[in-house]
Amino acid sequence: MSAIFLSASVPLIGRGNYHETADPFLIQCAVRELVMAVVKTQQIVWGGHPAITPMIWTICEDLGVDYSKSVVLYQSRFFQDRFPDENKHFGNVEFVDAVPNDREASLLRMREAMLSRADLEAAVFIGGMDGVEAEFELFRRFHPAAKVLPVAAPGGAARQLAERIGVLDGDALFSVDFARLFYSELVSSSSQDQTTSQSADDNV
Repeated sequence: MSAIFLSASVPLIGRGNYHETADPFLIQCAVRELVMAVVKTQQIVWGGHPAITPMIWTICEDLGVDYSKSVVLYQSRFFQDRFPDENKHFGNVEFVDAVPNDREASLLRMREAMLSRADLEAAVFIGGMDGVEAEFELFRRFHPAAKVLPVAAPGGAARQLAERIGVLDGDALFSVDFARLFYSELVSSSSQDQTTSQSADDNV
């Protein structure tokens, strides 16, 4: 099963200007629509965030999916005294050892372990702060040919990223029809790639 990386968080005041465009409700809606669109056919990989992990757990509960097959949560042990309570529901958490007394180095170690996975075929960015920017750069380094999809409408760092790299144009850039966006950019394109690959195999 292939995997999609999710980089998302709700921007906080005092962490840059990301909060100025952020809409927490739309961030939640976008995360929910992403999980609903892909979780039954592709794994979702993300770094544990106290605002996002509870969302994903609730959505998985609503859909009745098997956590161990559907999602992979990465967590740095640097934050082990602040893990969300929902962590205990995910039996397949990938814990990455901390760099003693160094938050940034610990985050980098976790992100490199997470983003170097060979099965990641796309990355989705929703809301977020400087971590979204850092994870975008790392994802591009490890997977230069993979699809990247910053979702602009909920604001935050993902909006700035969408405007900067120009992956979508016009109305699509700020659309709040997240279900259609994820289906057209992730689900249908993935199905088309599988069909093309199968056709190529049949002709060998």
